[in-house]
Amino acid sequence: QVQLVESGGGLVQAGGSLRLSCSVSGRTFSRYVMGWFRQAPGKERDFVAGLNWSAGSTVYADSVRGRFTISRDTAKNTVYLQMNSLKPEDTAVYYCAADREGKYVSSRSRAYEYWGQGTQVTVSS
Repeated sequence: QVQLVESGGGLVQAGGSLRLSCSVSGRTFSRYVMGWFRQAPGKERDFVAGLNWSAGSTVYADSVRGRFTISRDTAKNTVYLQMNSLKPEDTAVYYCAADREGKYVSSRSRAYEYWGQGTQVTVSS
């Protein structure tokens, strides 16, 4: 019912920037929550940032606050993750996720029903 497609990943030097996009298609409810997660090899999938689509409110993990910005374009049904001042420890596969009918942003991956395929972000030192 809901499809998510990420794009924008790549290889960048430490201190550089990338902008990830997540296109949302299919049927959606009037209110839902979008989140970005990342997973490095051999590690847990961790919350990065999230937003309440209708309210525009945002939540960030401590590790990215001040460097990353999550935003939405309602006309394009797209959520973005602007990543600045990238560090090698940001290297991971980044996933967007949707919590249909969500009232608030959750940092728990299990709260999200729909997931994109992931896009690789590699930050070199």
